[in-house]
Amino acid sequence: MNGSDAPFPKTSNKPRRIFGTDGVRGMANVEPVTAETALKLGRAAAHVITQLGRGQGRASGRPTIALGKDTRQSGYMLEDALAAGLMSLGVDVLQLGPLPTPGVAYITRSLRCDAGIVLTASHNSYEDNGIKFFRHDGYKLEDEVERQIEDLVFSGQIENIRPTAGKIGRAKRIDDALGRYVEFAKASLPRKLTLENLRIAVDVANGAAYKSTPCILRELGADVYTFHNNPDGTNINRDCGSTYPQEIQLLVRQTGAQVGITHDGDADRVLLCDENGELVDGDEVMAIAAREFLRQGRLSKNTLAATVMSNYGLEESLADCGGVVVRTQVGDRYVLEEMVRAGLNLGGEQSGHMIFRDYTTTGDGIITALQILRIMLDTGKPLSELKRCLVKYPQAQRSLKVARKPPLDDLHEVSGLVQQTEQALAGKGRVLLRYSGTEPKVRLLVEGRDQAMIETQADRIAASLVASIGA
Repeated sequence: MNGSDAPFPKTSNKPRRIFGTDGVRGMANVEPVTAETALKLGRAAAHVITQLGRGQGRASGRPTIALGKDTRQSGYMLEDALAAGLMSLGVDVLQLGPLPTPGVAYITRSLRCDAGIVLTASHNSYEDNGIKFFRHDGYKLEDEVERQIEDLVFSGQIENIRPTAGKIGRAKRIDDALGRYVEFAKASLPRKLTLENLRIAVDVANGAAYKSTPCILRELGADVYTFHNNPDGTNINRDCGSTYPQEIQLLVRQTGAQVGITHDGDADRVLLCDENGELVDGDEVMAIAAREFLRQGRLSKNTLAATVMSNYGLEESLADCGGVVVRTQVGDRYVLEEMVRAGLNLGGEQSGHMIFRDYTTTGDGIITALQILRIMLDTGKPLSELKRCLVKYPQAQRSLKVARKPPLDDLHEVSGLVQQTEQALAGKGRVLLRYSGTEPKVRLLVEGRDQAMIETQADRIAASLVASIGA
């Protein structure tokens, strides 16, 4: 193969990595989120997943991969390119259309596909897009398998593998994918339980859940007020959704709803809002659910999995009920890895990405919301009362765009300020500083008992970051 055929020639200035911490992500039509690379990714993924299936002894015959997307305009371009790459290696493609990420994971295992792929950049604006892969069982693809796919894209080793005639794959539209997912989500509530007499405001962020979440809630009997459910390809997450939570707070107050539900673009996350228009974040949702699971004897090993970003108040809240919290690095995939490793059934992130493994294999915004609604109905308590089970330590958070990402340990002035802050907290708080795995940002969290003190220290560290790396 000559240099012009290589996906990224060695002389190119483009990165030699495609996968980040959550699949492939970046600006659409800019490497690596281009039609050309999507086609090569499709070919490489088809080859690796086919070999993986044979090695695991699954049925012979033509492999099948489910392909879904959110509502971004660039999804059409990437969908066609990926499908072409998959079919060119002899894989049949089941096109699901717009569907939440957890819906794609469910359909993948429900239809016994060899893998699933979803095109989404989650909470990012419409200019971005991304590619996430699922295994045949609906869990995210392992890092090792992603590296195998990546290596094939760069090496071009499969350029000469070209099935012909009847061995080329075919694409088929699955018209009932949405209906299947709706029924799956509804089944996470006991059949005898309905949402009658509940008024719920829903912000679906002009994203993948614009049909599914309102449909699920209405079919369960709720009185639903739906907002931002007219996607046009460019308005996903724009001034709405879980990254703009003040919108659902306003909508709850305007409608008199008892609960507010707000998703991100691919609906694997959810934030809630109580009847007073006050936000209920992922930490509070985890505390409510974990304490109820503990009361019922349902929390596996009496342990909740959360990331280092979650509030320290979680430990204290669960300890009151005999539970403990295990911490992971930031990212839902790391939470899930720990849950699988330790045999846990509940975990999540402060951002609203919760995993109820009793029902599903990945974060699922509507299933999370349904579990909290069930607890409200079972206890007869409003959300404002339930969330009081978590007494939070004050937090100061900063998210800064950066021009580059040098090792944080090499930023000596910043490191010195972090150490000073930790000493000042005297064991009654913490400092977390990390780069985002999906965006050109550095994230800072200072947690302690004195809000004024942690805000001051956060500002000092942020100013040093700006001076050091052009934030």
